Amino acid sequence: QVQLVESGGGLVQAGGSLRLSCAASGLTTSYNIGWFRQAPGKEREFVAAINWRGSSTYYRESVKGRFTISRDNAKNTVYLQMNSLKPEDTAEYYCAAARPEPYYSSNYARATNYDYWGQGTQVTVSS
Repeated sequence: QVQLVESGGGLVQAGGSLRLSCAASGLTTSYNIGWFRQAPGKEREFVAAINWRGSSTYYRESVKGRFTISRDNAKNTVYLQMNSLKPEDTAEYYCAAARPEPYYSSNYARATNYDYWGQGTQVTVSS
């Protein structure tokens, strides 16, 4: 049974940092991993992604230079380091896993491309 478990969320002041973790179990191979977020009353949106090798990363424009995605395949864990947080980063953050496929460099931002999802972790940034 595949399970993705997010952790590391919390309440932080604007300008602060958090590191989210996504621990995967039950996956028989390395998967591409994406982070998405959803704020109340808004649609889920792509935040960052990393391919299964860890050789390519992708970010939404508003988090470039502030967020860094990385992975440790030995620990089956993907991290999202979030620095210089802003109130508009407040949301529930979800990690998701997608099977390796040749078009991931084009599909990484599509939520429908992901096969498994975690339950989410709340990030709240106060002004």
